[in-house]
Amino acid sequence: IGRPCFMEALAGNGKGNARRPTPVFHHIALSSSPQNAPHAHTASPPFPHLPENTKTIDEITENVKIDQVVIGSCTNGRIDDLRIAAEILADNKVKKGIRCIVIPATQKIYLQAMEEGLLKIFIEAGAVVSTPTCGPCLGGYMGILAENERCVSTTNRNFVGRMGHVDSEIYLASPAVAAASAVTGKISSPEELGL
Repeated sequence: IGRPCFMEALAGNGKGNARRPTPVFHHIALSSSPQNAPHAHTASPPFPHLPENTKTIDEITENVKIDQVVIGSCTNGRIDDLRIAAEILADNKVKKGIRCIVIPATQKIYLQAMEEGLLKIFIEAGAVVSTPTCGPCLGGYMGILAENERCVSTTNRNFVGRMGHVDSEIYLASPAVAAASAVTGKISSPEELGL
């Protein structure tokens, strides 16, 4: 069963300034895997340590607190993904103590996001915006998880030790769930923010 969320269609005014987003109601998947793309009608954030270890948002009865959120990378760093995250972060702030890293997939997308004002939204919300890179997704640098840390990520893998310490946990999710989780500090649906 899909969970409703708002996607935005940001339109520039010709001068590089983005207008406030116009929400468009869509069912989105909470998983970032290809079979659960925004058009799918499932809601399943993968739990550690395999992408197929999924639960629906309604099945998550525990309060899964997180330390970090990664939005983007080559997997879910498309311009539409960044727009979705920006819609949620536009009037919200990243929770104190939560690291939120945004990584556009390509330089072209980075420039488009800048022209649409998305990078400003992310920065004002308290996120860090990186240039396109592999970084935390492969455990290389920037956002490496320490022992017992948890991350909600829009990347495509959550194997043991993938983003750092072998005792860290990675929960794969859509950009909407990742952005909402950055605001609440726990795995959250955008609906918890009234969206």
